[in-house]
Formats: sequence, C-alpha cells, structure tokens
Amino acid sequence: MLSNPPAPVASILDNDFYKFTMQQGVIRLFPGAKARYTFINRGKHSFPEGFAKALKEEVNHMAQLKLSREEKQFLKVTCPYLDPVYLDFLEGYRYNPEEVQIEQNGNELEVHIEGLWYRTILWEVPIMSLICELFYPMHQMERISNEQLIERSRKKIENYRNLGITVAEFGTRRRYSYQVHRLVLQALKQYGTDCFIGTSNVHMAMLYQTKPIGTHAHEWFMYHAAAYGFKMANAMGLENWVRVYRGDLGIALSDTYTTEVFFKQFDKMFSKLFDGVRHDSGDPLLFADQVIRHYQHLGIDPRSKFIIFSDALNYEKVARIVKHCQGKIGISFGIGTNLTNDVGPEPMNMVIKMTQAHPQDGEWTEVVKLSDEQGKYTGSEKMIRLAKTILEID
Repeated sequence: MLSNPPAPVASILDNDFYKFTMQQGVIRLFPGAKARYTFINRGKHSFPEGFAKALKEEVNHMAQLKLSREEKQFLKVTCPYLDPVYLDFLEGYRYNPEEVQIEQNGNELEVHIEGLWYRTILWEVPIMSLICELFYPMHQMERISNEQLIERSRKKIENYRNLGITVAEFGTRRRYSYQVHRLVLQALKQYGTDCFIGTSNVHMAMLYQTKPIGTHAHEWFMYHAAAYGFKMANAMGLENWVRVYRGDLGIALSDTYTTEVFFKQFDKMFSKLFDGVRHDSGDPLLFADQVIRHYQHLGIDPRSKFIIFSDALNYEKVARIVKHCQGKIGISFGIGTNLTNDVGPEPMNMVIKMTQAHPQDGEWTEVVKLSDEQGKYTGSEKMIRLAKTILEID
C-alpha cells in the first residue's frame, strides 16, 4: 500500500497535445455536446485493495491545476493556431472531479467519465497516467535505476538516428511514472539531435523546449458518427477539422472505421490539403502500400506526403518499416510505451475510450471504433455489428 503518494500530474499541460487541439474544435463547433468515457482493462490487470481510493484522491488533487502565465505564453508562441479566446478559456478551466466515477469490486477497477464534451475531453490521458503511477508501487514492482533508464533511452534514440529518421515521444498515457517520463525526455533531448523532433506531452514540450506534436484522436470521428451517422463520420470529421484549423495540424487519423473505409472518403481535396496520415493499427507495411497507391491514383506524388507510424513501435518494427518505405513516401514515428515504460515490469494494457456521445440537439448514442485490428474494436457488440453492416465491412 502506498503512503502519501506524490501527486504525479504536475501541470494542466501534462496531457497529450491532441486533447487540447480537439478541445478547441469542440468549443468552437460543439459547445453543447456531451460525452461518456469508460476504462477498458484489456490486460485483465488485478488491482490491489485500496486502489480506487488512492486513484480518487489523485483525481481530486487535479481540481487544483490551472494554466500558469508562463504556460499560456508557451502555447501562444508555440501554437499560433490556438486562438486567444481558447487560451483565455484554458486559463480559466479547472478539472471537476465530480465528472469522474471510480469504483472497485474486488480486484476489478471501474472508471466512468461523463459531462460536457469540451470539459471531459481532458480527463482520459491523465487518468491513465495516474493508474500506472499508482499500480506499480502498490504492487511493489521495482524498475531499473535512473542511470540504466537514461542509458537505455540514449541507445534507443541513437539507433533511431542511425536509421536516418525522425522520432517523437508519444508515451504519456501508459508511462511507468512522471519521473520516468522526465528522465526519458532528458535523454532524448540530450542525445537525439537531428532525430528527436518533439513529444505529444505539452508539459514535457515546454520543460524540454521541444515541439508539442499531435492533431486529433479516434474520439473526434466517433463523435461525428453519433452526430452525422457512420457513413458521414470520416468526411464530416475531416471537414470540421479543416473548418477549425484551415490547413494547420494536417495529419489525419485513418483507422476509426478501418483504413479501407477512410480512403473512400479521403478524396483529392482532403488528400492535397492534409500533409499525410497516421497509422495506428494493422500491418504497417500493407498500410504504407495502400497509402502510396491512394496518392498515386489521385495523381499526387507520395514523396510529398507523410505517414506517421504510431502503433506499438520498437526498434525492430521501425527498421522494417524504414526499409519498406524509404524513397517511396515521407515517414516519421511516434513511439510511446517502448520509451516511457520499458523499465522492467510489464507495461499495462488498458485504454479509456468514448462510449457514448450526445450531440447538442440529439440524444445519447453509442459510439464504436473499428480499427484495422479486431482486437482493438471498442463498443457494444450490437453497435459494432450495426456499424459494420452500414459501412459494408466484412
């Protein structure tokens, strides 16, 4: 049992960048929309007695977080597409722990989030980080030393540099701990010259003077399915992203309803306007070939576009992708758990996903994600079947 664990969410910016970019979009386009999220324990992890109580305490502490003057200035200078009205909103935003319900039944943990979407959108990543932060010490799982961690991170980034690629750190949600995250960023910044290009974590980007990286997540398209139907979800999601960002933040996420369905709506306008796409599930080499063929079919040189690979990457997987794609299309890599939770104990396998959405003039509607790996599907079996039928997915 932990006694007086340190509050590990050190800043309101200790979150993935795409949460803030989506939040601005939601405020502008869907201010009355509501959302529900649920914790999914994919790894069937067993939670020790008292875990829910400890997690509630940490969630309650988050109500004290607020955007500092220095943080606001960092966003203003680094992210000019975040407008002054949004930054003023974020300065006044406070987490409301009443939006989060945490229960424990034996060794099973339940977490549910509900409220206005523009508010609840920020909970997912820090709660997952908190779960990890508490889980390992409460199970008395020790990690490698700080020196070993820095050396391991140094070797990784130098190996990636030798591949001639660029790498961003995407590991906030399943990091071993805040302290480990800091040490990893320290090593990447120190040893990753010409290779390390940024991090998905805005707080870390500010601390280590690097670029915050991200665009949107699956929930953006999942909400659009609730508002406009499965057939229109991708197209309307892309259209609304362009309405808000006017060409900035131009990497599109392709696998909310399978990549094949996505590319049917990723027409010539979107293909020219967006800088590229992000790969998050399925065979990366098959995906690369599919993307290259798509651009070629539209008369667009694939070498002018990018694929950001971000699905459970390690060196061997990255090297295989580089060999396959080199000279055919631009590539970059977002590496998460293998950087921030490669310290000894087995990384946790869990997610928090939007499960229902309530458009302003609509009603509560179940949402699903149909990624290119069926094991990553989320949603009820009934709604998954309905979505697959409507989208003609085998």
